[in-house]
Amino acid sequence: MTHPPQEIEIKLAVPDPRTARRLLAKANFTVSRRRVFESNIIFDTAGLRLRRASTLLRVRQAGRLTTVTYKGRPAVAKHKSREELELQIADAAAMHAIFQRLGFRPVFRYEKYRTEFRQNHGAGLATLDETPVGVYLELEGPPDWIDRTAPQLGFGEQDYITDSYARLYLNWCRTNRVKPSNMVFG
Repeated sequence: MTHPPQEIEIKLAVPDPRTARRLLAKANFTVSRRRVFESNIIFDTAGLRLRRASTLLRVRQAGRLTTVTYKGRPAVAKHKSREELELQIADAAAMHAIFQRLGFRPVFRYEKYRTEFRQNHGAGLATLDETPVGVYLELEGPPDWIDRTAPQLGFGEQDYITDSYARLYLNWCRTNRVKPSNMVFG
């Protein structure tokens, strides 16, 4: 029996994209996938069964690439770790229709610009995510790689963020006294 794919990650808040790129370059990261606009739609039942179970069903359009993703319940400690099943699809509209016929509906939409970075010798991936509520570096890979890489970028364990973008958005809305809706630009 094979084990399901695990996503292990943290986020790190940075002041702006320029600072993030400077930190990444200093730690010998280079762009492995150019900046692309992402539109993400989270699906759930009318009773929010998936949210209550801390699982996720998402359709993401990133440039010409469209994926459907299932994420299992996270084990949150120093790093967030959870099952992640993902596949490319050819037709986002058809996938939306299938989900809706199965009783799922769009419940949250979020957007970001993402640039992916790698080190020549690194076992993980660093992404620069520019969102409507802030700029984040995301480190995804083995826990020991994350814990070695974060200090190279000038961060300590106290800076680790394990919240989802939906949770970060809700916290931002609360802080800024904004009624939550979707985390989208403009």
